[in-house]
Amino acid sequence: MLAALCVIALLTAEARAAASLKVAGSVEQVQVTGAEPGAKLKLMRRGEVVAKRNAGSLGGQIFRRVAPGGGYTVVSGGVESKRVRVLTPRSRPPSKSIYQQDLPAGGYGYLKTRDGTDLAINVSLPGPPEDGPYPTLVEYSGYGYANPAGPQSGIAPVANILGFAVVDVNMRGTGCSGGAFDYFERLQSLDGYDVIETVARQSWVANDKVGMLGISYGGISQLFVAATRPPSLAAITPLSVLDDSRTTLYPGGILNTGFALEWAADRVDDAKPAGPDSGQGWAWTRIQNGDEVCEKNQDLHPAAVDVIAKTRRNDYYRPAIADPLAPIKFVHKIEVPVFMACQWTDEQTGGHCPALTSHFTGTDRKWFTFVNGTHIDSLDPETFNRFYDFLELYVAERKPQLSQGVKDTAPLLYNAFMGISGVQLPDDPIQAEPDYDSALAAFENLRPVRVLFDNGAGGAVGRPVPGFERSFTSFPPRRMTPRSWYLGRGGSLRDKSKGGGADKFKWAPDARPPTDFTGNPGSGSGGLWTASPVYEWTQHPPGRALSYVSRKLKEDTSVLGAGEVQAWVRSSARNVDLQATISEVRPDGKETFVQSGWLRTGARKLDRKLSALTTPEPSLRRKDARTLPKGRWVKVRIPLYYEGHVYRAGSRLRVTVSAPGGDQPIWAFAETSTDPSGQPWVAIAHSRRYPSRLVLPVVPGLGAPTPLPPCPGLRGQPCRDYEPFENKTFKR
Repeated sequence: MLAALCVIALLTAEARAAASLKVAGSVEQVQVTGAEPGAKLKLMRRGEVVAKRNAGSLGGQIFRRVAPGGGYTVVSGGVESKRVRVLTPRSRPPSKSIYQQDLPAGGYGYLKTRDGTDLAINVSLPGPPEDGPYPTLVEYSGYGYANPAGPQSGIAPVANILGFAVVDVNMRGTGCSGGAFDYFERLQSLDGYDVIETVARQSWVANDKVGMLGISYGGISQLFVAATRPPSLAAITPLSVLDDSRTTLYPGGILNTGFALEWAADRVDDAKPAGPDSGQGWAWTRIQNGDEVCEKNQDLHPAAVDVIAKTRRNDYYRPAIADPLAPIKFVHKIEVPVFMACQWTDEQTGGHCPALTSHFTGTDRKWFTFVNGTHIDSLDPETFNRFYDFLELYVAERKPQLSQGVKDTAPLLYNAFMGISGVQLPDDPIQAEPDYDSALAAFENLRPVRVLFDNGAGGAVGRPVPGFERSFTSFPPRRMTPRSWYLGRGGSLRDKSKGGGADKFKWAPDARPPTDFTGNPGSGSGGLWTASPVYEWTQHPPGRALSYVSRKLKEDTSVLGAGEVQAWVRSSARNVDLQATISEVRPDGKETFVQSGWLRTGARKLDRKLSALTTPEPSLRRKDARTLPKGRWVKVRIPLYYEGHVYRAGSRLRVTVSAPGGDQPIWAFAETSTDPSGQPWVAIAHSRRYPSRLVLPVVPGLGAPTPLPPCPGLRGQPCRDYEPFENKTFKR
């Protein structure tokens, strides 16, 4: 009798396990929920074991990199699931019927994707549903976008003021969305495809198409989603984005332990199951208030990919891993109209976004705005007007016309975003056109590349107003000509190499900390997003860098693009990390920061296939890594990030070579010591045989119609008193 009871109990337990175990096929994945925490899971196909994993702390797990096809099952505790099919990574879904979902006409809800995952969404309309339909935009990222209290780091409220409905979406594995997080995996992009197609079919959406908006994370995601080519996508507006994850995370092959690594760490925490001290707080609040869908959706969150570990595993370039995360590799697939804005001196994503420009070959309707400034300056008034015109023309399909009420709101918005008062929107010639067709024609006659120079000097000092602007048909401009200044004796920069010798400096991690970033203080109290940011741009200690200064420029010298420092180096170390910084030494005794670039000498081999328009990028492949040969001079090329700057007549160019760090607000390089010798010396030659030089892309005839800007004054470009720097020599 006891044995029979045991058998019955065992069968009952197996029945409960079979009932709770849920297995679903996804895009190159099999997802498991309802298992016992820690239980052994076997992925089977045709009687063969494909993979083994243990269930996570909430009974969920994901088998990744599974070959598409049918016949997969999962076995746990002697119980085998029903068969499931693994989906292919193609854009088109197995069935369009999933798009026939009713989403809330305002407020919080969930949207189901092709693999059955529920994504948390929040819909904000610019007016009552009965006054619709409304032109609609999707804002999509791993931040707390779906938070009903308002999107974290989102700009949906601005779009609402402009008359657009916005659907804010949390990526899978974040907040109340189901699934598990991985940084821009293919499945995440396909989720975006499904979001676009589902939203476009809602009765409150005008024109049966939707656009996308977003800044930073919400801007980068647009590039990934648009490359999947959702048929109902009208246009995209990526702001403050990057061209390649590596140029922000591993500039020149050196790990950015400042903003980039800290941002990745935040994504790891955001991807954890919602709890009182982990995950996204708004999701925990919803669970506490009875949201059972949000609670159920946490089951797979522990299966998130560890982004920090993934970063460290891929310190060298591996095409299979890196290319899918590099927009520069796939933006040619984007066919819809594009409006993109970026900053040369963006303290978060960095100054490499302009490299994307020539790669948008899939569409002729594309406009780019570049400006000096911080991460938030993609919303500057001049850029904002064109951003608004673009959305009106290509998403709303109506004549752009900002109401006086919206214009009156602008000072309040800029005070909230930037902590700057008194900012007004300028007049806009596109809005002066009489009707939609003429406005569209006028907009499409605009040159595709717009550069706003001297941002911060066009009005009250530090306000986001440019001194002047120029437009071009391509980037870099066809008239661009590389110009060289050669390193010389006594810290000189010369038009020709005149021979000389070499200078040495003692290499050590830069002791100068990057400027602290406190976000938006709201009242101009010294944070970066104000009219008067406090930069601690300090001089290098004697002997810890090399500096070279040119003669006074006879005429304005306009630089537009990515330059480089070509240096012949020797070192007592087998590998060193270098930074080159270009600045303008002004006639008034001040010095303005312009741009920096980085290189790990082990990555010095050039990869011309990864060319960044004007200069080849260093190869970061492990097979191409090279140590510095003992006792020999080696040519290295330190690629500068992009700049758009007019060095005024009477100013001098300065280039400084040092260890990385100290010149950027929140980029840091805490792991730069790559050699066991501690603090080696580095020498740079300047002779006819070894002609080290600075190369900048100069646009002839492009002078400045305005005087030398105030110092400080330019946004994103700190200014300090100029101090001559004497190069010192250290013996071995």
